Amino acid sequence: MKVLQVCAELFPLLKTGGLADVCGALPAALRARGCEVRVLLPAFPAVKRGVADVRPLAEGLPGHLPLPGTRLLQGRLPDGTPCVLVDHPAYEREGNPYAGADGLAYADNHLRFAMLGSAAAMLADGLDASWKPQVVHGHDWHAGLAPAYLQETSARRGVRLAGSVYTVHNLAFQGLFPLGVVPELGLPGDFFHVQGLEFHGQVSFMKAGLVYADKVTTVSPTYAQEIQGEEQGCGMDGVTRARAHDLSGILNGVDPAVWNPATDSHIAAHYSARDMAGKARCRTALQAEFGLGDQTAAPLFGVVSRLTEQKGMNLVLAGLPDLLQRGAQLVVLGSGDAALETALRAAATQHPEQVALRLGYDEALAHRIVAGADVIMVPSRFEPCGLTQLYGLAYGSLPLVRRVGGLADTVVDATLESLDDDLATGMVFDRFERADFVSALRRAIALYRRTADWRLVQARAMAQHFDWDAAAARYLALYERVATPV
Repeated sequence: MKVLQVCAELFPLLKTGGLADVCGALPAALRARGCEVRVLLPAFPAVKRGVADVRPLAEGLPGHLPLPGTRLLQGRLPDGTPCVLVDHPAYEREGNPYAGADGLAYADNHLRFAMLGSAAAMLADGLDASWKPQVVHGHDWHAGLAPAYLQETSARRGVRLAGSVYTVHNLAFQGLFPLGVVPELGLPGDFFHVQGLEFHGQVSFMKAGLVYADKVTTVSPTYAQEIQGEEQGCGMDGVTRARAHDLSGILNGVDPAVWNPATDSHIAAHYSARDMAGKARCRTALQAEFGLGDQTAAPLFGVVSRLTEQKGMNLVLAGLPDLLQRGAQLVVLGSGDAALETALRAAATQHPEQVALRLGYDEALAHRIVAGADVIMVPSRFEPCGLTQLYGLAYGSLPLVRRVGGLADTVVDATLESLDDDLATGMVFDRFERADFVSALRRAIALYRRTADWRLVQARAMAQHFDWDAAAARYLALYERVATPV
C-alpha cells in the first residue's frame, strides 16, 4: 500500500514537541510492515540540511496555489524513507518553524502550510508519474487543508484520487486565520461555511481536517472520547461528535532505537530491568550536573515539558513546598510562560541543592533527566497522548500523571490493590487541583522509601511495551478501509 505522510516537523531533523517524535517513528514502523511510505514536509532549512540525495521533482503547485518560485524536491530521510519537500525560499526560516523570535506566529503561515496541503493533493493527482499514494495521512493543523484540497481535486477530476486519514495531535492548536485569507487559499467558496472551514468567523485548518478526511484519529483512545465533550473539545466538540463514527484513538509508541536505557548514548550509564546499577549512576550524574545535593533518602523528580498551565506547571509550583519539606529534589527542563519561568528560577535560586532549572530545550539533556530521575511528572490539565510518561516507564522513572487522555491509557496508579495485583506503574491523580497533586506527590515519596515495593513497580513499568509496531498495525488496518485501488 502506498501512503503519503504529511507533517510539519520530524525527528531528528526538526522538533518542537512530540509531533516530531511521532512523525519520525511512524513511517519506519509502517515500512517494516510492508507499507510503501513517503513523507511530505516543508523545506525548512533544518529539514533540508538533513535530507540526502536532494533533487528536483516538480516546478510549481498547479491548481490551488500557483505561487511563483514554488517547487517540489525529493530525497531520503536519515532512516532511508523517501521524502518530498515543498520548497519556496520566501517561506523558509531558521529556528522555530511557526513563529519568530518575538514568539508571534508568522503572518503568512496560512500560505506556508496551505502549500503543504496543496502539494499532498497534487501528488495524489499524479504530479509524480512514478509514485501515486492510495492514502494521504495528515498530521495536526499544519496538514489540515490536505483532505480539503484532496476532496476538491477529486471532485474536479470526477474520480476519487486517494483516501484520507487525519490525526489530531492536539485539538487546542487549531490553525486559525482571519477570513480575509480565503481568496489566497485557492479553494472554491463553498468550502467556507459553517459546515466547512469556517469557525466562529475565522478559517480553521484543524476543522478542515476534521470535516473533510475520510477517517479521523487521535493519539490515544481516551482523548478520542474527551474531544467529543465540551471540556476538552476546544469549541469543536460539535464537529468531533458529528464525526464520531469515523473517529478513533491509536496510542502513540516509543522508538526503542531512540529511547532505550540499555543503548542510549546520551546517558551516564546503561542499565536494564535486570541490572539497575546504571540508573543509580545516572541519578548521581544528574545531581552533579546541576549542583544538587548528593542525597538518596528522597526521590529526585524530573520535568521535561513546555512550562504552561496546560502542562500542569502551576501545580508543580503549588506542590513545591511539600516536595522540599520532604527532602526531595526537582530538575526542570523547558520553556514557556514568563511567570512560570520566573517562579521556577526563583525557587532554584532559593533552594540550589534541591531545585534546578534549565530553560529551553536540549534533546540530550532530556534523555539524561528521564534516566536520572526517580519520578517523571506529567500533571497535565489535558494530554492527547503524552510521550514523556512513556519514556519514564521505559527508563524505570515512575510517571506521576493526571488521569486524562493518553496518561490515563498508559499509567496504572500505585494503590494497595494494584500493588497487590502487580499492576502498578506510577502515580495517578484525578482533579486538576493542588490537593490531589500533592497527595500523589506524597504517595510517590512514601513508595520510594519502601524500597522493595519501589523496585517491583519499577520492574513492572519497564516491562510495558508501547511500541510502534502495534500502532502501525492499527493504522494499516485503517488505511485499508479508505485506500483507493492500485
